[in-house]
Amino acid sequence: MYSMFSSSIAAISTPKGSGGIAVIRISGKDSLAIADRFVIPSGKKSVSDMEANTALPCRVTDENGNVIDTAVVTVFRAPKSFTGEDTVEISCHGGIIVSGDVLSRALECGAAPAGPGEFTRRAFSAGKLSLSQAEAIGEVISAKSRAALRLSRSNVDGRLAKGIDEIYTDIKTALSAVYAETDFPDEGLSPVSPDEMRMAIVNVKAKLEALKNSYKAGHAVVEGIQTVLCGKPNTGKSTLLNLLCEAERAIVTDIAGTTRDIITEQVTCGDATLLISDTAGIRDTDDKIEAVGVDRALEKLDGAELIIAVFDASKPLDEDDIRVISAVKGQHASGAVTLAVLNKTDLGTAVSENELTDAFDETVIISAKDNSSREKIADVINALFIGGSIGTGENAIITNARQYAKVCQAYENVSDALSALDIFGTEIAGTELESAMGALGELDGMRVGIEIVDDIFSKFCVGK
Repeated sequence: MYSMFSSSIAAISTPKGSGGIAVIRISGKDSLAIADRFVIPSGKKSVSDMEANTALPCRVTDENGNVIDTAVVTVFRAPKSFTGEDTVEISCHGGIIVSGDVLSRALECGAAPAGPGEFTRRAFSAGKLSLSQAEAIGEVISAKSRAALRLSRSNVDGRLAKGIDEIYTDIKTALSAVYAETDFPDEGLSPVSPDEMRMAIVNVKAKLEALKNSYKAGHAVVEGIQTVLCGKPNTGKSTLLNLLCEAERAIVTDIAGTTRDIITEQVTCGDATLLISDTAGIRDTDDKIEAVGVDRALEKLDGAELIIAVFDASKPLDEDDIRVISAVKGQHASGAVTLAVLNKTDLGTAVSENELTDAFDETVIISAKDNSSREKIADVINALFIGGSIGTGENAIITNARQYAKVCQAYENVSDALSALDIFGTEIAGTELESAMGALGELDGMRVGIEIVDDIFSKFCVGK
């Protein structure tokens, strides 16, 4: 019967389909013995006789000794492998049938089918990776932009783990001083003054605040910004969507009200990823179908992280434009980042930026028919969400909602510790710091529950 970590597991670690090679990975204490039953390496009696970190041509055989495929077998021995266990990788010819047959032989010879992300989970459990590094591996695989790849790659290398560990150590050092004085009062230890404690807490709070603020950039690059394109009919929203997508995704005509439902696309815009929805033109209408589209457009604004409102710059603002501005202004007050796009400047300019300052963080003046306008918008969005380089440097950057929630929790605990210090003294402040350590421990796997680990690795593909 399968048992996590005691069973040896196997899976195809390359995408399904035809290709040059497919890799079947076997990991666990019995992986070498399992491979011995159906893999015959060239020049060696068995796979078990192979040295660590070596590869040999081999024959993969069926239960009768017939050759299924010629391949290359590679051996990694514990603890110097990805999972920390003995691992065998068989690189056979690519193809659904042949790779499936090789995997079937591994299972017939004693391996259990690997679950989603189970190889990486074993690496985490063996202490080869922190939880943030494991998550970053998944983000590397799913990266849709070079910026996302750079950031995820840096976190695989430990950029975020290092930042978390630094804060965790700072809190532990402060707590050690408090509890040494409390638990060993007769040892003549120098007491920790409230001022010293305050300095330590203020330092930790500043680091946590910087980490918390990094989520805006990390989320924009890796997870993607929930973005809504809005405006009255015929301002060029669909043309702008096509420009951002660099493809003809929306129908463009001179007829007002062409877009009646929501079109959603994922696009890379500079370093940011936009989960962008083009909505129906917002205006008063007697057309029942169009009216439904208008209602949906207004509803879509709720929860948007970025709102791009498009205006026809060649005409003065009218009542429909004012309705759009009013709707956007309400969302801006609720925390949405708002960008006004003055479009159709190739036809003239009749709208001033000053007419839009109350509702918008930034204004861009463009013609969506000009391809260079895409770069202008990308530069503004990068400035609003990302700022400097996200792929290099020493500052830790969190990239997903789970990490952000734990950083916020730790930040609140540290803030409470600062308040408690003035009212109750160092001991109560220490209790709050313990809670902050617990939140950081859950963030990077030092004190994490099985349910959280299950959820994280369930998102991985089988074979990773």
